[in-house]
Amino acid sequence: MVKIVDFKTYQTEDGKSFCTLIVQGGIEAVKSQETDRTYLTARKARVACTFNEAVCQSLIGTNFPGTIKRIEVDPYEYTIEGSGEVITLSHRYEYMGEEEGIVKDNVLKEEEVF
Repeated sequence: MVKIVDFKTYQTEDGKSFCTLIVQGGIEAVKSQETDRTYLTARKARVACTFNEAVCQSLIGTNFPGTIKRIEVDPYEYTIEGSGEVITLSHRYEYMGEEEGIVKDNVLKEEEVF
């Protein structure tokens, strides 16, 4: 299950606005690479939608099926809010519905056999 915790409005280059819902998964324990101490966190992802701001606002707090998965991507720079520190990441978090998650977890990638 994920929960809608917020939304964000963006504008396209041609001036049209659209919203994304910010969804959050459950709490998970993670070990810090710097301090080797365990801390609790929750994964978040943005999901595009066709809703206007009023509908997005009314959806905050709604739970629905799915998970947030870590997806490996090409390295990119990310600025940490608050500290302004720029780091390089090679992953992002993506919402997956139940059916999509089941398929991705159980289907093997095609491998070349010699």
